[in-house]
Formats: sequence, C-alpha cells, structure tokens
Amino acid sequence: MTAERINPPELSPPTGFSHAVVATGGRLVFLAGQTALDTDGKVVGATLPEQFETALGNLLTALRACGGTPADLARVTVYATDIADYRTHAAELGRVWRRLAGRDYPAMAVVEVVRLWDDRALVELDGFAVLP
Repeated sequence: MTAERINPPELSPPTGFSHAVVATGGRLVFLAGQTALDTDGKVVGATLPEQFETALGNLLTALRACGGTPADLARVTVYATDIADYRTHAAELGRVWRRLAGRDYPAMAVVEVVRLWDDRALVELDGFAVLP
C-alpha cells in the first residue's frame, strides 16, 4: 500500500492524526471495535491510558493477523466514555500510540459515547487499513 498523508496548510496543524489519507493498494481491511479485553474476555486496566494501550494492542493484533502493519491504517475512530478524561490524558495516549503504532498517523476521530458494550470499558477503537 501507499499512503499519502495530506495536511493542508489552510487547516490547523494536526497533532497525533492526519487530516486526510489517500491510500492505494489491493486489500481493504475493516477492523472491528476493540476494547481492553484480555484473552479471557475480561476488561483489564482501571484507567483510560491502561485500557487504551490494551485496546490499541488488540486492534493492531487483528491488523497483523491480516498481514498488515500500523503504517497501513487509513482510518481509526476512538470511542471514549469521558472525553474530558481523554483530553486530560492526551499526551500519555499519544506516547502509547507512538510506541505501539509509530508516527504514520491515520485519519482519526475521537467520539464521546454514553457507554460501550461492556460497561467496564472506557475506550474502544475501530478502523480500516489498506494493504498492498
């Protein structure tokens, strides 16, 4: 896949995301929402940063199982149950992202939701990737 990240100078400089991603390649992978579930199906982590790290790890595990890498991500949506808490931890969440996924940021959105499927979950990530 080739991914061209577009960040027009007319828009505010992006921090931890790209304004647009033009992806060309052969396979489109849709990634289901991932929360901080362990292999037993239990939510792990008491804080948003802990759960974010596990949820992102789960998303990347699903992507790798399809033959993809974090650089293949074209779009990720983050669903958070407390946007104020997300903003408070934004710098830490950014460090987690860079450690696990690198600096090739996909187009992203963060959406506050009332609750997630498992009421102990604080965050969920889904997305899609374009593989060569």
